Amino acid sequence: AVMSQIIEHIVLFKVKDNVDSDKIEAMANDLKNLGTIDQALYLSAGPIQRLISPLGFTHVLHSRYKSKEDLNAYVAHPVHLRAVEEWMPIWEDVMAFDYIADIVPGSLTPPPGSVGKITLLKEKSAGADQITVGLGETFSPVNAKGFSIASVAYLKVLGETETLQDLVKEKVGDYVDGTIVVEFVVPLSS
Repeated sequence: AVMSQIIEHIVLFKVKDNVDSDKIEAMANDLKNLGTIDQALYLSAGPIQRLISPLGFTHVLHSRYKSKEDLNAYVAHPVHLRAVEEWMPIWEDVMAFDYIADIVPGSLTPPPGSVGKITLLKEKSAGADQITVGLGETFSPVNAKGFSIASVAYLKVLGETETLQDLVKEKVGDYVDGTIVVEFVVPLSS
C-alpha cells in the first residue's frame, strides 16, 4: 500500500550549558531508542551540526508516522513518557513541531550518513495573504513557539544546503517573521 501522506514530528532541544558530555551522550542514545516504539516508521536523534536561529538549540529528533493516531500513541507510550521525564531536567528549552507531509519520500528512512535539513518558518501575522509553500503547516501549534510552516529534506552532504536560505528569503521573505534552520547527520549505525 502506497501512503498518500505521512506525519512529520520534529523536536528541537537545547541542553543546559553545565551538563557533562557523558550525560548528553546518554540522552542522545535514549532518544534514538524511541525509534523502537512500534508506531514510529522512522526516527533519528542527535546533535545539531549547524543551526541558523537565535534560539540556540543543540539537539534534534525527527520521526515519521502513518497517522496522527500513531503519533499520539507514540507520545503516550510509556517508553516515550519515561524518556521525557528522565531528560527534562537537563533541557533548557524544547520546541515540538508536527505536520502532515503530502509528499511522501520514496524511502521513509534516509540513508545513513546523509544530512537532514529542517526549516521552520514563522509567518508574519499582519494580515498577510496566505502563501502556499510546498511544505507542511503545523497541526499542534501549542509547542511550536509561533512557527507554523516546516520542511524536511535529506541531502548527500552538508554543503548542498547553502542556497536554501536565499531561496526562502526570495520566495517567502515578505511573509516570514522568523526562520530556524537545523542541519544534522543521520547516524551511520542505529
